[in-house]
Amino acid sequence: MKHNKATSLLTFVIILLTLLALGACGSPKTLPDDPYEPVAYRLYPAPEGGYVGDTMPFVTDEGELELYYLYETDHNGQAYHPVYKYSTTDLCGYEDHGMVMNFGLMSDPDPAIGTGSVLKGQDGLYHLFYTGHNDTGNNGMGKECVMHATSTDRETWTKQPDDTFYAPEGYSKDDFRDPEVFWVEEEGCYWMLLAARSNTQGGVVAKFTSPDLKSWELADPLYAPMDQYMLECPDLFQMGGTWYLTYSWDCVTYYAMANSMNGPFVAPAYDVLDGNNFVFYAAKTAELAGARYLCGWVGRAALTSDSGIYQWAGNLLNHQLVQHDDGTLGVREPETFANYFTQEQPFRAVKKEGGVKIKDNTITLKADADSYALADMGTRPATMMLECDVTFDEGGCAGFSFGGSEADETWTELCLDARTGMLHYEGYYIDQIREFDPAMFTLFDFSQKTTHHVKLVCENEIVVMYVDDVKALSSRIAHSIDGAHIGVFADGCNAEFSNISMRCPE
Repeated sequence: MKHNKATSLLTFVIILLTLLALGACGSPKTLPDDPYEPVAYRLYPAPEGGYVGDTMPFVTDEGELELYYLYETDHNGQAYHPVYKYSTTDLCGYEDHGMVMNFGLMSDPDPAIGTGSVLKGQDGLYHLFYTGHNDTGNNGMGKECVMHATSTDRETWTKQPDDTFYAPEGYSKDDFRDPEVFWVEEEGCYWMLLAARSNTQGGVVAKFTSPDLKSWELADPLYAPMDQYMLECPDLFQMGGTWYLTYSWDCVTYYAMANSMNGPFVAPAYDVLDGNNFVFYAAKTAELAGARYLCGWVGRAALTSDSGIYQWAGNLLNHQLVQHDDGTLGVREPETFANYFTQEQPFRAVKKEGGVKIKDNTITLKADADSYALADMGTRPATMMLECDVTFDEGGCAGFSFGGSEADETWTELCLDARTGMLHYEGYYIDQIREFDPAMFTLFDFSQKTTHHVKLVCENEIVVMYVDDVKALSSRIAHSIDGAHIGVFADGCNAEFSNISMRCPE
């Protein structure tokens, strides 16, 4: 009898321990922190000791994308913004050429250099048209002017001061910048598009023509929406049978559409392809290997980390443009990234909060109206691309979470928010996202699909979210690095994240 009782007790203990072990394996509450090391910026470079300002993309005859840019620092003097250059063949790594043209003296029109453009002329020379800026006003001629430099090798540029010209009558002398110059075969002349301010029409894309890149004749404005102070960094290009005009103002890059390069240009309902507050600005385009890229920069963080407010200039950032059936544009990650992110990472996830079901590569979340559900997928690699399909309740809010490490257990959220019709991130904790309006966002129409295809591209603190090849939201998320975990969440709704995959470079 004693033997039977002992046997029964031992059997009970074994069964209990087995159940506890199975329970622990089936629904653990934590994933351990993995080692984390930041990486050198290959996708989103910035120069040592400085930042990438406005870009001037040019594609060589050899099929290389050169990105001339204004070099910005935190310690500019009276003269600033020399022109530096990167080059790349695949947007997965860049050669830094350093400075190719310096600013002028305080007695010159260009002690500060502003945006412009690079082209190969009909004469076989390379031409750089750029903005000269001098706050002294150039003896009454105006603070800003168009300037010209030439080169035979695109590494050394010689300024042509005799070709400098200022704003014509009827235009602001102090707001006359960002020349975009190109050859128009049909007309047998060059066009120059300029960000200018008309005395009667406000901010316009002004147009000049020239037979020789030296003498310029003013034409009617190409675009005059009469609702913004300036239309900076204009760029004109064609995809299919549609012409597009991009420009920047209000810390945002916009676009408009037309059936002809002469217009009339009309802004679509959603005329912004990325976020506000300098998260993506001053973008111009270039076509490389059959794909057209929108080349700009993601601003450097201002105020405090993850505030959603950025300063002018930061890291280089290029989106690939997508033309939809209705002619509107969207953006996606450069298709060349598929050859960069090739190492598949094993899928893992655990429940952290609320209703969470994990099966294969799918996470299903259920959250009551006044609560949230959260699943943890472990330490975020320093550089990675995460891809998945996201379905959530109409009018709900779901997305990606960052945090939950041993050093910092809090979580912040990158949101697909159908309640507000936005993609946004602002650094609030997960239980605060309903309390505050986002500082950094882009509008998004969630009514077009019930399931959204999402990609996150991450390199250190830079996180770029692409949704449906329609829009991007670029950001710097300090709360996602230094060993922070990545997760998915649903706030006050049900959501499913399916076909989850994560890839890193080899």
